[in-house]
Order: sequence, then structure tokens, then C-alpha cells
Amino acid sequence: MAYWPTVIVATPAHSQLSHALSYACDQELAPGTLVRVPLGKRDTLGVVSSCGTELPANVQAVNVKPISEVLDGLSPLNAEWLQLMRFAAKYYQRGVGEVALAALPPELRKLDPTQLARRLKRNAKAAGEAHHGEATDAAEQVEDTSREHKHASSSSDTNATALEASPEQAHALAHIEATTQPILLFGATGSGKTEVYLQTAAKLLASSPNAQVLILVPEINLTPQLESRFSSRFAAYGVVSLHSGLTPAQRLQNWLSAHLGAARIVLGTRMAVFASMPHLRLIVVDEEHDPSYKSQEGARYSARDLAVYRSHAIAGCRVLLGSATPSLETWHATETGRYQRLAMPSRIGGAALPKLRLVDMGKQPKQTVIAPALLDAIAERAQRGEQSLLLLNRRGYAPVLSCGDCGWKSQCPHCSAHRVFHKIDRSLRCHHCGLHERVPHACPDCGNVDIQTVGRGTEQLEELLADKLAKHLRADGHALRVARLDADTTRHKGELTTQLAAMHAGEVDVLVGTQMVAKGHDFRGITLVAAINPDGALFASDFRAPERLFALLMQAAGRAGRDAVKMAQLTAQGNNGAELWVQTWHPTHPLFAALAKHDFAGFTTTELVEREAAMLPPFASQALLRADAKSQAAAQTFLNQARDAANAVAEEMGVGIYPAVPLTIARVANVERAQMLVECANRATLQKFLAQWHTTLHELRATPAGKAIIRWAIDVDPLAI
Repeated sequence: MAYWPTVIVATPAHSQLSHALSYACDQELAPGTLVRVPLGKRDTLGVVSSCGTELPANVQAVNVKPISEVLDGLSPLNAEWLQLMRFAAKYYQRGVGEVALAALPPELRKLDPTQLARRLKRNAKAAGEAHHGEATDAAEQVEDTSREHKHASSSSDTNATALEASPEQAHALAHIEATTQPILLFGATGSGKTEVYLQTAAKLLASSPNAQVLILVPEINLTPQLESRFSSRFAAYGVVSLHSGLTPAQRLQNWLSAHLGAARIVLGTRMAVFASMPHLRLIVVDEEHDPSYKSQEGARYSARDLAVYRSHAIAGCRVLLGSATPSLETWHATETGRYQRLAMPSRIGGAALPKLRLVDMGKQPKQTVIAPALLDAIAERAQRGEQSLLLLNRRGYAPVLSCGDCGWKSQCPHCSAHRVFHKIDRSLRCHHCGLHERVPHACPDCGNVDIQTVGRGTEQLEELLADKLAKHLRADGHALRVARLDADTTRHKGELTTQLAAMHAGEVDVLVGTQMVAKGHDFRGITLVAAINPDGALFASDFRAPERLFALLMQAAGRAGRDAVKMAQLTAQGNNGAELWVQTWHPTHPLFAALAKHDFAGFTTTELVEREAAMLPPFASQALLRADAKSQAAAQTFLNQARDAANAVAEEMGVGIYPAVPLTIARVANVERAQMLVECANRATLQKFLAQWHTTLHELRATPAGKAIIRWAIDVDPLAI
């Protein structure tokens, strides 16, 4: 008997394929089985969606090609995984094949059944050796815990046994165990949210021999730190990571371990939300507010939102969202009763949150970069053996090089942005298209040799600090040590680990960095954090800018004063406790008033009132239609034609479509980019409209306006407008 499986495959026109393809087979295949199928002139990996003995009515048997190979050495992907793929494809307006195949390790797409069998054998051998090693490590770690005083600590603890829960942690743990409703763990920085994750996972893993836990983090640089904590606590379980920093072979090995159930705990960035985990029972989304959870290419999915959906789709699976500064969407969900909110406002050990010190830059001497009072405070703390963190969300030495004679600026020839000056290697780099050139000896337009820097980046701030603090010495008589942590200093493998180790060891007195230093790190020696130039977000056109600034400053402040014992000693000695310094030209802005009180709830209430009045998310749903072309006119023409074609339907459904506009960075790599905002008060209605509009957009591709387009995409629930 011939069977006709419908197979999910990725095609060259990913976003245009919303359905599965049919192939012939001489055996019945379970849904989720991996196969290799012919597609055009090549074979590609596919996932069986269903299998029956009847072809679809519009398909003739003579036109159906047979499946090339069945990868039957691997157990099928389960029904919940297939359901997640279908939902993600439908909601984010992408092809189901594109989503499904992107969720699988790239190496898996290359393997035939024989190669897969060899890889599975190696994986099983490696898992056995790892289990033996973990058992030995566990015995050694337990002996070392027994030597240390058990205490309730924050996220720096790597003991193998659970710590004594604080009253707030115990309250949260009890409520988590009692409900399957999505939970927001609203905990202050240093309140011990990670310990709640660990103990929740421990109870769940102990209750079932197969149960699996998925831990999501926003950034790769946070994965090793959290993985170390989970590995030390759960040495007897398999703990693997999934993120883009792994080699293809490592990613495949870890994915297989999760799929086969050998790995009970998976830690990863947003891509890990698609991991095949047949016994998944808990999903934790750490720092759930972070924009990194939203993909900005391909299927523009939100890993946080898909984590909530995935937990709903699996019976008995819980989802735990953690943050000191939750997104307004998540906060609103707790206000309306869709999610449950558990508060942990106190820091472990009773340490106080940092005090806000505003520096009015309008009262500082002209050309001041770092206020004298701030420099003195940094030096004073360094002399006492304390560390400081300076936040400047702009890497490089200076954002622009400029000629004072003719007005030339270091504009990127391929993008509508300037190339950034990096002094360390005397280069100009475009942070959008990657163009990298040596700094010219003179102005390319007029020959003036006196070209100047405009603005400042972390590289210049590091240099300036080293110069300004050179006259100050540490208590041991040595010069103060200034270091920088950003995407440039951590470009090569191992550099991030080395720099973090130096910081934890006290080998750095002042750390300069971008927003990557404000997220999740547990620097025990930091007592002062300073934001150098945050005002740009106060009046930005993006309505989410104030929310992001408030979250960034609160998260940055949370790096200070995490060691309760040290802070108590400072207070006893009459010294200042933990502080957050903010240099601003607008010290009376309401955002800073809320920040001074660490009043996230008050800030959020005000923001939500403004959002509701303007009918902005979470009180409305939005999508962006984006188009790329060789000219801005071509991109906007396509978008406006798409709008004209849908206006009647949109008006009838209550959907608003705005005119096409260029993106903020309109040109990248010689490609012009434009976008069109679509919004509706009802999410389901917007989804219905987008599904209908999708067909219209494909039809427009055949018109002259459509042929001028390089690519187009729909971004549902966009974070950047």
C-alpha cells in the first residue's frame, strides 16, 4: 500500500509556502519523523506533518515524488513541537517550513541516515562519559559545600545544594508549585530570583525521572554564568546550552541530547525556545523584558511570547517570567489577571538598593564629560577597594570623524549612518553593514590634516578615565586600573570569560561598558554605577524609549551593592552606601523622580495610562510591513500599493494602515528600507487581516512595483518602530 505523507519542508521562497507538500512513501510514517525529500534539483530535510493513504483532492499521484530517505534512527518530533511550529508560522506570518527547519540544528540538515546513526552513537558515548565525570564532580562539590557556611545569597552562589530560602523566596516557591498559570516573578535586582529558578527546577526534576526544564536568557554572555550555576547545583543531571556561539557540531550534539531526553536542563538564548524537549515541564524566561528575545530577521518571533504559548500547549508545563523591570505587556497581563504576579522587593541579606545621585550637566563646566564630583567619588571608592561601573551605550572611540574646514564627516558610503572611529586600530567601522577601513591621514574632500572626533564612545571614555584618575592611587599604592567591556573587547573567543574573571577577582577598579554590562552580572565588588549620557532616550520618537531607559538604569543600578556584608561595613564606617549616578541635562524629568524611589510600579502605571490614551500596545496590536529595494521610492511605492489594495478591507475590519516611511537608518549596505505601520485594537482581527493581506502581497510581487523589491516581510508585534 502506498502512503502519502504531507511533509513540512523549507523552500527557497520560505515566506510564500504556508502549506506542506505531499510525497509518496512505501511505509506509514509517524508525524514528526525526519525525512530527506527531493525539492527541485536538490534534496532537503523535511518533517512529516501527517501520513495517510489518500492524496489531497487537487494532487494527482503521477505528480508526487517519492521520499528520498527516512531518518528513522531518530525518534519523531512530538505533537507539541509540531503545534508550536504551526502556531509560530501562522502568528508571525511566515512559512511553516521556514520556521520548522530554522528550529533544527543546521548540521542535522546535512546528514543522511548512515551519518545520523554514527552521530547518535558518538553522542551516546559522550553522554556516558559526561555522566561518569559529573558523578565524580558532584561528590567533590558536595564535600566542598559542607565546608562553607550555608547562607541565603544572590546569584553569585555556585554551591551544589539548595540555599535556605528567604521568606519572599519561600512565598514565591509555594505559589509557583500551586498554579499552572503563567507567573511573573517581579524581583528586585539581587533578590535571589535565580535561586527560585533553581529550587523550582529541583522540585520538578525530583518529582519525575524524565522531566525537562528550559531556561531562556537574553544574551549569550549570560549563558555560561547561569549554566555554571545550574551545572553545579544539578551535577547528576544533563545540562546543555543552545545558542549561536556554539559550533555547528556542538549545537547538534546538545540538541540531540535534549531531544533524546539525556539532557534534563537546557539553557539558551531565544532560539532555544524551539528546542525539541519531549518531557518539558518548566520554562523559565529570565530578564523577560529584554528586547533580545525578539528576533529581528527571518521569522520575527518573540521567544518570550512563544514560551508562554508553548507552556499552554503542554499539559502540566509551567512558565516563569522573571524580571526586576518587566515589560509593560507582561505587567499589564498581571493587572488583567492573565498572569499571576509574585513580588520579591527585598535584596538577599537586607542590602539597600542604590541611592540615586543626579548630576545636572547644565551646571558643570563647559565640555565636561565626567563631572568632577563623580570622578572624586570613583577615586574614593577605589582607594577603599571598591569597584565602579560606568555605562555609556555607544561603543568605539567616537561616533563621527569630522573636518572643520569643509564639513566632511565619516559617512558610510553604503548606509545612511556614520562610520565609527575606533582608535585602538585606527579604523572607521560601520556598525550596520560592517564596512571597515583605515582612518584617512587627511580629509578626503579638502586635504585638511586636522580632522576631529565628534561625540564619545566607550573606548574614549576608558582613555579619559585612565587619564583623569592617573593621579589617584589604590590603598596598596598602585595605580587605578580601568577596563572596558563591550562588543569590541569581547569579539574573540574566551575574552569575555577572561574579563569577567578579572572583574570578579578585583583586578579592575573601574569598568566601562555598554548595556551588556548592565544585564544579569553579579559583580560583588561594585558599589557605584554611573550612567554618562542617557538623555537621548528621554525624547526619542519610539514610544518604548522611556520604558527601555528606565529598565536599563534600574538594571544597571542593580549591579551595585549586591554584597550585603560589605554594604553593612560601609555604613558602619560612615561611608556612602551603593549609589547610582546619572549625568543629565534634564534632572527634573519625571522618569528620574520614579527612579529615585525605585518605583517601577508607579512608573509603569503612568506609562500605561499614556499608552491607553494613545491606543498603543498593550492596548492595541501592531505589525509592520517592511520592504527593501535599490531606491527609497521603489520601496515606498510597493508599500503604498499594498496599502491601496487593502484599504477597503482594512476599513471594514477596523484596521488602520499608515503611509509608508523610511526606517530610521534608511539605507544599509546600499539597500533602501521603508516600512508601513498597521494597527488594530483587537489582536485576533489584526491576525485575520494580515492573513488575507499576505495573499495580496504575493500577488503584488508580480507587478512592476513588486519586481523592484528585493524582499519584503511582516513584523508582528514589532519592538522598534
